[in-house]
Amino acid sequence: MLKYANNIMDSQRYPSPNPAIDVFLITYLSDSYRVKAFLAVPKWEPGTENGKFPGFLYLRGGIKGVGMVRVGRIIQFASEGFVVLAPFYRGNCGGEGYDDFAGEDRIDAFEAFEILKEHPLVDRDNIHIFGFSRGGVMALITAIEKPDAKSIVTWGGVSSMFLTYEEREDLRRMMKRVIGGTPAKVPDRYSWRTPLEQIEKINAPVLIIHGAQDKNVSVEHAYLLENKLKEHGKRYSKWIFEDYTHYFPPQVNRTVVQDLTLWMKNGGYYPET
Repeated sequence: MLKYANNIMDSQRYPSPNPAIDVFLITYLSDSYRVKAFLAVPKWEPGTENGKFPGFLYLRGGIKGVGMVRVGRIIQFASEGFVVLAPFYRGNCGGEGYDDFAGEDRIDAFEAFEILKEHPLVDRDNIHIFGFSRGGVMALITAIEKPDAKSIVTWGGVSSMFLTYEEREDLRRMMKRVIGGTPAKVPDRYSWRTPLEQIEKINAPVLIIHGAQDKNVSVEHAYLLENKLKEHGKRYSKWIFEDYTHYFPPQVNRTVVQDLTLWMKNGGYYPET
């Protein structure tokens, strides 16, 4: 059993579709809850000068079974030379507690960041944060809490819970139940889940990736984030794909994964720009 951090309660090998990547299903402690996550570790020798891999915190989208972490997805990133940790968030897949939609479950992301720092094969000064969809707001919140993050990528990412409530009528019932009411009734709870007013606390470069035809998370989220980053003089890159929705075609997806991981490895710069 793989245990290298005090808050890892259990770990088991999980079938990997790639023989060059080891996958583990781990259980770790977040607050008082046992939370599940996938961990993917390349088997080859790290290519960094200090003999370690960069860390990659993968923050999923959706809630409960919708948008759950897929092994194939984290293998994509591990194949680019990262140790990848992907929390399921509390209350999911046998984990304790309740998914709080970027509320108290943010602690699950914070603890996962620290677990990556303690991994013996991870360069603790080279840990990146990636968020997809709902995971975008989780990534920003985590970057605010963990200013030593090396970079942040938000892909089709939520940046405002107020805007999500406004544009996703199909989610309103869930949001009222989980958050405790509407934005008009409990604005503080939506503000707490909306990191735009704390963007000045982010130290790392940010990459915004978004499909202009996205109907799940409108491209307006990308522009709101861009405006705040620009307002505070933060370094960022923006890749808007005019023809794509929330989900990119497989070949384009693979290319964007390669490009964004190259951007990460180059300290927030893409070599050709």
